Amino acid sequence: MGRFKTALTFVAFGLLGGAASPPQERVVTGDGIVPVTVDGMPGRLRIDPGAPGVPLVSEAFATRAGLKGGMIGLSYAVGPIDAKHRTAVAKLDAGQGVFKRRVGWGKLEYAPVADGTIGPADLPEPVIRFVLRAAIAGERTVALPMIDGGGMFGGFAGLYAQIMVGGQPMRVRFDPYHARTLANAGAALRLAATQDGRLSGDSVPTEIVFGIQRPVRTMNFARPLSLGPLSIATLGVRTNDGGNATGIAEGTPEKADPEEVVVVAKGKKRDPNHDRLSLGADQLGRCSEIVFDKPAKQIRLTCG
Repeated sequence: MGRFKTALTFVAFGLLGGAASPPQERVVTGDGIVPVTVDGMPGRLRIDPGAPGVPLVSEAFATRAGLKGGMIGLSYAVGPIDAKHRTAVAKLDAGQGVFKRRVGWGKLEYAPVADGTIGPADLPEPVIRFVLRAAIAGERTVALPMIDGGGMFGGFAGLYAQIMVGGQPMRVRFDPYHARTLANAGAALRLAATQDGRLSGDSVPTEIVFGIQRPVRTMNFARPLSLGPLSIATLGVRTNDGGNATGIAEGTPEKADPEEVVVVAKGKKRDPNHDRLSLGADQLGRCSEIVFDKPAKQIRLTCG
């Protein structure tokens, strides 16, 4: 998806708060939009499994709530574009007790729904269960390690699952509100090597987040990527984000000789920690539940 960059003069830790005995699980259904108050101002936030680790609200709502930007600013990078945010610590109540969080707002809204977005990292309940559809017979569940974005401020980037690709870990994000499964260029390079991936078709402008569109091409795998019950045979590649995908071979896997696949990272040395795979509705439509179990540090995905 992107990555968080942080600009600050002073950092205050220990911002977690909440009710003395909060519920142990929150179940999220439908469109995920719930009533909230932020410093007493009523509003509505969408609970989004792919959202950053900071609740993000619109500038209009931040003004209504009387939020005043402090010394910590956030900048979320989507390719070469930075979505800059002011932040303040506020008291939130999403119906199950008051808790404190750092809240961000900027000119570019993460998603133009309700008054903003909040992810599982920032809800006080230990377990967040997203019910995507009714369960069906024959479903399987995979438990994946749960990690944050990495680094000192990795929690601001949200929560990811971790898989191994080419002997190295890769972060996986869950994004049911976007149609396509996407990999940034760095992740695509590794996936092309391990799954015999080939690029095809023209580049298509595709909205990522914050209303920002980036060029995306299609990559097909001769060997589908297995992620528990999911088998991923095709995905979109953000060809110039998080690396450069021009070294991935063209054509269809069926017509290509696997020995001819060329995967070359151009320019400066690439950091594999920036590689991201984002599962969209094309894959998550096969799933009934995503469970973020924070005490167990697991994300459990149940799909048919």
